Formats: sequence, C-alpha cells, structure tokens
Amino acid sequence: MAVTATRSTTIVYSVDVIGTQTLSAASNTASPGMMELVTLASGNTTVTVPTGGSTPVAVTIVPPAANTTAITFRGVAGDTGVRLHNTDPTTIALHSSVTTFVLNTGGAITGVRYYWT
Repeated sequence: MAVTATRSTTIVYSVDVIGTQTLSAASNTASPGMMELVTLASGNTTVTVPTGGSTPVAVTIVPPAANTTAITFRGVAGDTGVRLHNTDPTTIALHSSVTTFVLNTGGAITGVRYYWT
C-alpha cells in the first residue's frame, strides 16, 4: 500500500558562514514508505526498486556507522560509478523509469539500510 512521503535536506552552516538552507522535494503520494536492512555482497549488488502499487522517487542509503569498506553507486554493473561516503547517508532521487541500480563494494557490508520514499 502506498503512503505519502515528503523529503527534505537541511544544511546548517556555522563559524565563517552562518545560516540554514532547507531544500524540499515534492511530496510523493505513491511512496512505499519502507526501510530495508540488507547485507551487501563483495563486488556488485543489483538493487531492485520496490513496486507493488508504489513508485519510489528516492532512496536514502545509510551504511553502518563503523563501515570502512568502499561503496560505489552505479547505474549498471559496468559503470565507473560514483564513490559514496563510507558512513554518511546518501539520498539519490530516482526517475520513475529506474527499476534497478548497482552498489559495488570492496567487501561484504552488513547492516546497510535503504529508506525508500
């Protein structure tokens, strides 16, 4: 069953620059409203975007706090991709045509969370 999800990013500056910037994405009335806890295998892991009556417009990938293993986001397995931070959350906005993407790792990582909105 789909739920309504709203997503925003808040950036707070301090010291030399003071200020707050909040960037809001459009609400998604067809969100799956779900979180998955997964283990990424060493090498390429193909991630399938949830379906079943919902249309996610973003995924937030949260590695475990103590992760030291490289994670690369790829459109397909052969892409060079973009290296993600080892521990900081990463939110990727998805077009409705996206059905899969790949996370490549230098070793298995237990406790990665996907938040689908």
